[in-house]
Amino acid sequence: MRRASSAVCRGAVRVAWALMVVTVASSASSAPLAAQQPTLRTSVDTTRITVGDRIRLQLAVEHAPEVQVAWPDSLDLSPFELLAAEAQPSAAGGAGQGGAAVSRAVFTLTTFELGELEIPSFDVALEGADGVERLRTDPFAIEVVSVGLDEGDGIRGIRGPMAIPLDAGPVLLVLLLALLAAGGAVWLWLRRRREGGESAPPAPPRAAHEVALDDLDALERSGLLVEGRVKDYHVALSEIARRYVEQRFQVPALEMTTREIRSGLAASSAPAAFSQGLGPVLDRCDLVKFAKVRPAADEARGLLDEIRTLVRDTIPAAEPPAATASATASPESP
Repeated sequence: MRRASSAVCRGAVRVAWALMVVTVASSASSAPLAAQQPTLRTSVDTTRITVGDRIRLQLAVEHAPEVQVAWPDSLDLSPFELLAAEAQPSAAGGAGQGGAAVSRAVFTLTTFELGELEIPSFDVALEGADGVERLRTDPFAIEVVSVGLDEGDGIRGIRGPMAIPLDAGPVLLVLLLALLAAGGAVWLWLRRRREGGESAPPAPPRAAHEVALDDLDALERSGLLVEGRVKDYHVALSEIARRYVEQRFQVPALEMTTREIRSGLAASSAPAAFSQGLGPVLDRCDLVKFAKVRPAADEARGLLDEIRTLVRDTIPAAEPPAATASATASPESP
């Protein structure tokens, strides 16, 4: 299982941060920034998680009351993804802190990569009358293990790939439709053969965007969200998007992880805007499938609309009709 980047979450967090930048009000003290040395403390609530779990990174800055703390409005904490950010109002410190103010913030992170990873450090800016001073957070080593990892002492053999459980109903329906289609094709062929007519040429394959748009419309009418089958809805949505990538840009997306799809699209003829827009959508679907995130119905419908827009934006332009040379008879000489 691999990391699923969530640029959609980043955009939402970026907007939220723009509204939540903490400004520390001026107090009676007029000591300059250098007169009261600021300090930054960082901590995490855990150093060992399973893939897709959340980590809370907590920051506390002690500073002079007249200094303003400007939290970063966007962060690249790869291989971790920033899911949410919350800034708390500054508070006056205790007697042991010499009247210093304390500003706090909490970052919620996750990752889909396994192994010994590290939350990278980043800068926090403090703005005072004497200028801007930057404090740097501490990096943290995080161990990410697979879901259901056996922590026994014995060494176990390598297990085969895990099967994805499927509902019997949809599988039987697909098989029935396939049998009906095959039976209809055989019946038509036998009928034409008895009548002695030539068989009609096979219909050209449908364009990838037509198939994808029809599948999106069918999913929208399916009622899965109304029935509360949120995971089934996101699994179907991810498969529609991956099938379109495979048919439109010849990238075997149905057999790839989201990270591999990004690399495949980068090496294909797909527009950069399509790859940048599709990655976050697939990341959100992965969060529902693997991390048991349960988004609201409106958010789920919004993901479908985003994929529909990406498909429409990449419909191939109509090719001009091939020039046909019309043979004109030359006038006979008298």
